[in-house]
Amino acid sequence: MAGPIGPVVGVIGAGQLARMTQQAAIALGVELRVLANSPDESAARVIADVRLGDYRDLATLRDFAKGCDAITFDHEHVPTEHIRALAGDGFAVHPGADALVHAQDKAVMRERLTAIGAPCPPWRRIATVADVEEFAGENGWPVVLKAVRGGYDGRGVWVCRSAQEAAEVLATGVPLMAEAFVPFERELAVLVARSPHGQGVSYPVVETVQRDGICVEVLAPAPGLDAEEAAQAQRIALRIAHELGVTGLLAVEMFATASGLVVNELAMRPHNSGHWTIDGARTSQFEQHLRAVLDLPLGSPSMSAPVVVMANLLGGDDPDLFSRYEHVMAHDPGIKVHFYGKEVRPGRKIGHVTAFGDDLDEVRARARHAAVYLSEGVYT
Repeated sequence: MAGPIGPVVGVIGAGQLARMTQQAAIALGVELRVLANSPDESAARVIADVRLGDYRDLATLRDFAKGCDAITFDHEHVPTEHIRALAGDGFAVHPGADALVHAQDKAVMRERLTAIGAPCPPWRRIATVADVEEFAGENGWPVVLKAVRGGYDGRGVWVCRSAQEAAEVLATGVPLMAEAFVPFERELAVLVARSPHGQGVSYPVVETVQRDGICVEVLAPAPGLDAEEAAQAQRIALRIAHELGVTGLLAVEMFATASGLVVNELAMRPHNSGHWTIDGARTSQFEQHLRAVLDLPLGSPSMSAPVVVMANLLGGDDPDLFSRYEHVMAHDPGIKVHFYGKEVRPGRKIGHVTAFGDDLDEVRARARHAAVYLSEGVYT
């Protein structure tokens, strides 16, 4: 294979985020290298420079990083000490270990966000049922128990309404923290980018719609959101990025409550809440992430249409997705379809569709129709 003719960005992980980053890399003249567990992974199917190996092995990571102008991540699971070792070897790693640990460890995140004054729910590290009962005595039931590390898409989160339910979760032996249950009105997300030299930009605040702990729709911009509250959400996200020293993208998931905004989760990479930007923003989140990790000037985050709706495609019982293309494309030529090259399994995210226009109800109906038909082969 011929040598690179542009900067090389190494992505640890080869899931759909790395796959979609490849689209942006092609236009920028950036060459991606991915570290995959298997040649069948989503990004490994479409990227030329694929290295196979275990991201938990430091020697593998060091060998992978050789020749890369920047290293970044498709997921948050690389051991923190390995990231720190790569930076110590002189590799440009974005985000760095001191930032990424806040996306890896929810208790560390809560400690830091509380310290900087970001709006958080009451929380506490817990180890026993007595700890949970004491916390509930102060904050009420239900109590939300979260795995300190490793949870995502609703996994590692338990809403407990009694000490008995909490005891069942504690019996798993997973290190846990407790949070007060937040009676939210809806869920919002703010995607921001920050470069190593400190430039920052924010995309419009979006509303995320969840079902069974999985995001099924993203509405951009968040409908009916007061301009001042939207600006406040963006300020919170940009401040978190600055205070934590994030380089690259930061997704801040928030609860909108009757008394204000509450920060829920952080992700330091391209994020499901930002997939709409591929077709619906002047600069996609994937291009923005590449610009940031290479310390290039950041692109415009402005929307390319008044309303954009992204609907996730979840696997159903019929794996023959492509036979349903014809109906979706003929029914609505303006729909954009993105498949992730993943084996279809019920409930698995296998792609997304994006629709745009001027009227939220109309755009949302179009996105839903396409998503349901591609996933299930039925009309809505």
